[in-house]
Amino acid sequence: MVDEALSAGAVARRLGVAVTTLRTWHQRYGLGPSEHIPGHHRRYTASDLARLEIMRRLTAEGVSPAEAARWARQAPEPMPNGSGTVAPARIHATGRDGGGSIPVGRAGPAARGLARAAMRLDAAAISETIAHALAASGVVATWEGLLRPVLAGIGERHAATAGLIEVEHLMSRCVSEALAAASRANVPTGPARILLSCADEEQHTLPLEALAAALAEAGVSYRMLGARVPVAALVEAVNRTGPAAVVLWSHTRATADPTQLSALLAAPRRPLLVLAAGPGWRADTLPAGVVRPVDLAEAVSLSAAVRDSLDQSRRD
Repeated sequence: MVDEALSAGAVARRLGVAVTTLRTWHQRYGLGPSEHIPGHHRRYTASDLARLEIMRRLTAEGVSPAEAARWARQAPEPMPNGSGTVAPARIHATGRDGGGSIPVGRAGPAARGLARAAMRLDAAAISETIAHALAASGVVATWEGLLRPVLAGIGERHAATAGLIEVEHLMSRCVSEALAAASRANVPTGPARILLSCADEEQHTLPLEALAAALAEAGVSYRMLGARVPVAALVEAVNRTGPAAVVLWSHTRATADPTQLSALLAAPRRPLLVLAAGPGWRADTLPAGVVRPVDLAEAVSLSAAVRDSLDQSRRD
């Protein structure tokens, strides 16, 4: 953390708590912002943040808020560490974060805060953090820099421990609700040129929901079929709606059967573009003419380009 004072929203995202929680800690326990500039809202300093981190950690361990606040107020001033952040004062308590934290790689403070909120099953803080990121940075940046690292970290922990199922379920629901709200806030006009579908037996839909929200944000109309679409049903949907592009998502090798893509290419109303999206697909097994986008941004760009190309040809 750099040395600048922080707003309540920024502190909430770093800690993975709701802004209303910060207000409660301020009003009840005196753990509020200490920097005051006349005519402006009070701001949280490095010392304030360190004490709030102790408060968050102890309450997550089951310590009563009043007792946790007493510890936090008695903590010594934090000392800068070697990485340019401020290290919270140490207290004699073993936190659950040590062996139970969600790894987020090189993702920033907001992702670490979101991971903490997920571990606490704090739906309000999760939803607030996601909503703020979507409003401030948009769908693609929020997915790549915030949501995907945390979801991947939960998956990594589950693979290692067989735990965190409850965390994954709550996090997935909050993400899905936030992406749906973002889609509703940006309903494109015009016919749906893009068809979004999961491969047969594929149940992981969140990346496809992120693509839907990103397309809506870009003004591209789409039609979403969702999870586990049999190839016959997918081809029927293509023939009935005539989309310019079809995005077929596969999360695992088990659902990435290339014959599904071949069936799309052989459909009577063959789309101009077929995208094989997701880590399940292997580049060396894709039929000729199928494109594999490298990330969400490229999937949005390709979908928008083919939509624009079709609209232009019809105007001409």
